[in-house]
Amino acid sequence: MKKKKAKAKKQKVKKEVVGYPQQLQLEEFFKCPIWFADEPKFVDDLNKASDKYIEASKKTLKPAIDKRNKKFGDKGDMGHVFHSTTLIGDPNFKQLQDYIGATAHNLLGEMGFDMSGHQLFTTEMWVQEFAKKGGGHHTLHTHWNGHISGFYFLKADESTSLPMFEDPRPGNVMNLLPEKDKTKVTYASSAVNYQVKPGRMIFFPSYLPHQYIVDMGYNPFRFIHWNCQAIPKGVLNVV
Repeated sequence: MKKKKAKAKKQKVKKEVVGYPQQLQLEEFFKCPIWFADEPKFVDDLNKASDKYIEASKKTLKPAIDKRNKKFGDKGDMGHVFHSTTLIGDPNFKQLQDYIGATAHNLLGEMGFDMSGHQLFTTEMWVQEFAKKGGGHHTLHTHWNGHISGFYFLKADESTSLPMFEDPRPGNVMNLLPEKDKTKVTYASSAVNYQVKPGRMIFFPSYLPHQYIVDMGYNPFRFIHWNCQAIPKGVLNVV
């Protein structure tokens, strides 16, 4: 009888000792950065420099647009996005390209990457404008073989399209629970968007999935997009 009482007492004490800590320490890992700044000084000059590229794209797509409208009914340019050819090498965009390259290099360093053995290149840069009649958009995508991507907005306001970024962790997306409040950005959020205006610049890792919501065509929407890639100096035969 005495042994049973002793055993019961021991179990009771053990139960009282085990409990939840009053304060948990929070640490955050595997974060995905997005940087933005307002640099309106480039807007006027780059809009002028971009006009010929947009006009050339509209001219190239005009036969396809006319063919569609003749077959199905006139919707103007609805649904189209006019992409330029590369802007790399055009002296009108060199100042922006230099700004992008220097900033992207610094951001990769801030993220913790050792850039001493790599040289950063802006591998792609182009301007695009959404259809005047509306319907322009980009579906969700990433940029392959790159490290830093970004946007510089030339024509935009509260009525136009805007960029939306989505959670790059497929495992998390697969197991998401309902959000308490979708108006707040929390650990439960699977997407965030940014309001844009002329002169706003956004940088982000190229692996981050992003899209542009459907533009309604109320006002012009134009922006420059770029991709940067860090290439090992050994490949370039650079010491």
